[in-house]
Amino acid sequence: MPAFKPRILLLGMLCCAALIAASPAAAAPAGPAPTACPALLQQNFLRLQDEKPQSLCQYSGKVLVVVNTASFCGFTPQYQGLEALYAKYKDRGLVVLGFPSNDFSQETGSNKEIADFCENTFGVKFPMFTKTSVTGKDANPLFKQLAAKTGTMPRWNFYKYVIARDGSSVTSFNSTADPAGRAFIQEIEKQLVVAP
Repeated sequence: MPAFKPRILLLGMLCCAALIAASPAAAAPAGPAPTACPALLQQNFLRLQDEKPQSLCQYSGKVLVVVNTASFCGFTPQYQGLEALYAKYKDRGLVVLGFPSNDFSQETGSNKEIADFCENTFGVKFPMFTKTSVTGKDANPLFKQLAAKTGTMPRWNFYKYVIARDGSSVTSFNSTADPAGRAFIQEIEKQLVVAP
């Protein structure tokens, strides 16, 4: 019988060590939990500047302004207001996403020409994606989902959607809504105060 005591003692020590290692207190401190990617953002688009695939999930937890753009439209100067909005609020979690479209026959250039125009004319730094369709049966999946959530597709260039951090709510603004306009800014600020 005495011969078994060291084995029992060793077995007991191994069990205790395993329990201590598995206890939550012994685990490494966890960082902030990653924000789950809303279904609305679970898709990829090509970046305008280099046509490299980008996952919209990288913007999870951000307040998003999604806008269809065009280079030869009466509303094209809104690029300047959108860039100012992005610069002002990006540190608080706002991202503007631009989607050039020729659906209204005012974006005829190549992706490179559009990128050069946006940067050289308006100093656009917010993320932009390659030319796409935003209306009708050919609309890209993001704009189809935005239309489903709001009941409205873009009726013209520079139609804007404000998406909550968790993707649960979307508010639409028509092309005439100035990026510096009171109602638009109020919606942005309302969404920004919601914690990620």
